Amino acid sequence: MLFPTAAFAAFFAVVYPICWLLRSRARSWKVFVLGASYVFYGFWDWRFVFLIALSTLVNQGAARMLAREGWAYRRPVLIGALVFNLGLLGAFKYYSFFVESLNASLRDLGMPGRLPLIEVLIPVGISFFTFQAISYVVDVYRGTLRPGRLLDFAVYLAFFPHLVAGPIVRASEFLPQLDRPRTLDADDASRAALLIGRGLFKKVVVSSFLSTAIVDPVFGVPEQHSSAEILAAIYGYAVQIYADFSGYTDMAIGIALLLGIRFPQNFDRPYAATSLQDFWRRWHMTLSRWLRDYVYIPLGGNRNGRRRTYLNLLLTMVLGGLWHGAAWTFVAWGFFHGIGLGVERRVQEVRGGRAWAAVTGAWRPWMGRVLTFHLVCVGWVFFRAESMTAALTLLRRAPTEWGPAPLVTAGLVAVIAGAVAVQYLPDDFEKRLLGAFARTPLVAQGAALGAFIAVTYALGPAGVPPFIYYQF
Repeated sequence: MLFPTAAFAAFFAVVYPICWLLRSRARSWKVFVLGASYVFYGFWDWRFVFLIALSTLVNQGAARMLAREGWAYRRPVLIGALVFNLGLLGAFKYYSFFVESLNASLRDLGMPGRLPLIEVLIPVGISFFTFQAISYVVDVYRGTLRPGRLLDFAVYLAFFPHLVAGPIVRASEFLPQLDRPRTLDADDASRAALLIGRGLFKKVVVSSFLSTAIVDPVFGVPEQHSSAEILAAIYGYAVQIYADFSGYTDMAIGIALLLGIRFPQNFDRPYAATSLQDFWRRWHMTLSRWLRDYVYIPLGGNRNGRRRTYLNLLLTMVLGGLWHGAAWTFVAWGFFHGIGLGVERRVQEVRGGRAWAAVTGAWRPWMGRVLTFHLVCVGWVFFRAESMTAALTLLRRAPTEWGPAPLVTAGLVAVIAGAVAVQYLPDDFEKRLLGAFARTPLVAQGAALGAFIAVTYALGPAGVPPFIYYQF
């Protein structure tokens, strides 16, 4: 069930008023929201509802045992919970990838025999709810979180606004909200409306247009396109994936807010970043901090010397790449960012901020932004390409195959340039816009939102494709 569809509109039209009718009856609200979330998830394939229910029971049982202070078997239980969660990911998401890779290696070595390859249907959003389950049991093990009630944890894991594509919400952020009275004032309602409207426009108009106009044709057959079209496709995909994923996140945060639940911010103008480190503070922020707290720091972080720090950065980013998908292109994307972060860290250590500032002067922030944006775009080539061969073909042809570029139109360039330029609006622009919108009469707000949605769907394609991050 996609957010920008009539099916979801009908679903939410039923769920929303009932949620607010039950707001003073906490247990009934939780039971209803859990049931609605299972209906939402089962819309793709009802069989996978049992998978998320199993994950709920196993992780809640593990958390209860891990909460026993001084119990001798806490560490084995934690390991068991991690094996279960990672085993789910491995069985559903990575089995085919590893078997195909191993079979290819056996063929290259001239060895007979093949491991059986079974086609496995990947449950939507399994990476997101599995990471949330892992953070829950690890936080309980560390003593930073007390396990919640089974019903509360079930609602946390399955809550439909974030279930299939995030943001990755921590239990410590979500569970306390279930016991507070839910309210929705005019400012929250206005913010939710703006987020949902903005998210719809990003997905339905910007992302869909770039996908069909330049990205899919060029990435599909890179050897048939000129340098200008390849460069436009690379820049176009950078905008497409941002518009697509941040659009989903905007809608998820807005929908949750309408139900009285607050989610953490997930994007903060990432293409205005002045370094790769800054980029990862702004892009998919809930994943970045998850990787920091549950991968990078447990590996040792920067506590064991320079070389180990670089290795930890590289391993964290490679695992982050593999989390996105079972393909060598995602591994290469993570490796690229890991190397980039290591090089960036080394340059800072050698030159120091003051020395570098003396060389670049006032141009330093803009030089950093331009360089970072283009490094990120190179990384997106691996992320989007259908194979390593296709990625290398795109990078090889981008500077060398100049010629006709019929796909590069003035409208396409304007959309790409405009989407990047928006990243440089003043920090308080959204706050001022929200304040102005909240001060308008309610009837005017409704009319403006309705007109905006109508224009959005008029500009968009006939059918809205799934969000890019649904596959992860």
